[in-house]
Amino acid sequence: MNATNAGAHLTRSLNDRMIAGVLAGVARRFGWSATWLRIVYVVVSIASAAFPGILVYLILWLLIPNESD
Repeated sequence: MNATNAGAHLTRSLNDRMIAGVLAGVARRFGWSATWLRIVYVVVSIASAAFPGILVYLILWLLIPNESD
C-alpha cells in the first residue's frame, strides 16, 4: 500500500459510475484505471464459467457503502 492510499476506505464512487460505482471505487482505492478494470472484469466474467461476474458485482454492490455514507 502506498502513502496516497494509506487509510483510504473502499467505497462506491458517486461520480465515476456506470451502474453502481463498484468497480470505480475499487479502482480508486488501489490507484488503477476504472476503464481498464471494467474491461478486464467483463472479459474475465465472459471467458470464465467459474467466475460469476454478475453475482459478485451484486454482492459487492450490497456490501460496499457509497462515498457519502
